[in-house]
Amino acid sequence: MRNQHKNSKIKKAEELKNQHNNSNQHEKDLIIKRQLRFQQLLISISNTYINADVSDIDYLINRSLKQIGEFVESDRSYIFSYNFDDNTTSNTYEWCGEGITPEIDNLQDIPVNFIPQWLEAHKKGEAFYVEDVSLLPKDGEHGLRAILEPQGIKSLIAIPKIKNNQLIGFVGFDAVKNINKYTETEKDILFVFANMLVNVIQRKENEEKIKTQEEKKEELLLDLSRQNEQLNEYAHVVSHDLKSPLTNIHTLINWFIDDKIDSLNKKDLEHLNLVLFNVEKMDFLIKGILDYSTVDRLESEDCKINFNTILYEVMQTLLLPDNIKVKIQDNLPSLYGNAWRFKQVFQNLIQNAIKYNDKENGFIEVGFTDEKEHYEFFVKDNGIGIKSNYFDRIFKVFTKLDSTSASSGIGLSIVKKIIQFYQGNIWLESTKGIGTTFYFTFPKK
Repeated sequence: MRNQHKNSKIKKAEELKNQHNNSNQHEKDLIIKRQLRFQQLLISISNTYINADVSDIDYLINRSLKQIGEFVESDRSYIFSYNFDDNTTSNTYEWCGEGITPEIDNLQDIPVNFIPQWLEAHKKGEAFYVEDVSLLPKDGEHGLRAILEPQGIKSLIAIPKIKNNQLIGFVGFDAVKNINKYTETEKDILFVFANMLVNVIQRKENEEKIKTQEEKKEELLLDLSRQNEQLNEYAHVVSHDLKSPLTNIHTLINWFIDDKIDSLNKKDLEHLNLVLFNVEKMDFLIKGILDYSTVDRLESEDCKINFNTILYEVMQTLLLPDNIKVKIQDNLPSLYGNAWRFKQVFQNLIQNAIKYNDKENGFIEVGFTDEKEHYEFFVKDNGIGIKSNYFDRIFKVFTKLDSTSASSGIGLSIVKKIIQFYQGNIWLESTKGIGTTFYFTFPKK
């Protein structure tokens, strides 16, 4: 009888342990999925900013405040600017959830000495985070608690906005209905969002300034050049910052699979591998943005480049399926320029030709013709072809012919940007089901 009772207790303990392990696994799955959705939301907002017209920027900023605010379950999100000439801070953008009273009109020219803890954290480049306002000390009518409680704020986080190592403002999120907690990864992602806002607002200010200088042609061209440089810097910095939390997600998932491999069933592994696939897809997207923003940023010296040599080097890096043959003309010319840029052109075009080839005997040909003032190159394949209504669209950033692969959809945008950098042109001829030929030119000078 005692043994039966003892076995019953052991069995119950094992059941409780299994329930606890299942609960922990479910909680980790939810954390991974939430972080992945947050990353995807931020990339979507970033893509929108990159392609936005200046007239839409205010609308897009307000929309992104709503999107991020709703995702982190805040009730009010906002942007403030610091003015250290008169030591004040003012609310410039605000989103409020349903039933939440706007405060933007009441939050203009607020003396910064009302929020010393806030300002001290921001000057250190740190977030100011109050999980529970009711736990703040009662430090007078101008104290932090006295400022926050009349607005109904229960918890808040404020992320500094920094430009050229100078503090210029912050983006904040208030929780009015419930206490809100933020993980370290969520804080990191909010810092990326704050950096995006700095750049897109700077772009808006620059373009508005450009509009007032139309009569000053030389100054206008200079500002346009600076604007493009800032846009490339924006894409480069945002993409670089996104890699850190993305790597954390990838590592966390692989650790989890390694630790739980014996207890995971087939369905669990399928779900986790699907998450890893999407992480890889996002990683390709970020790499594409980095490559796209690098085109105008290269500092290495130009030199005479033999195109047969760079084609050989490109082919060494590609995974060529057994059913596809590549023929490269053996007398390609040499041109003055940057090897990385030229390689990117041929690598992306040949990769596309490989990827979109459905033939049992695939064929790709690379060659050129010698024209009077330029060389006209071509990359020809016998793949699936492209519909004529896609001819212009495929050169736009993030445009893909399908959504099933992990590719970024930036490759042809990089190709066009490089060719235009060298003052060349690119176009294509294609027949659906038969194949595609991309033509592009590089001036001889």
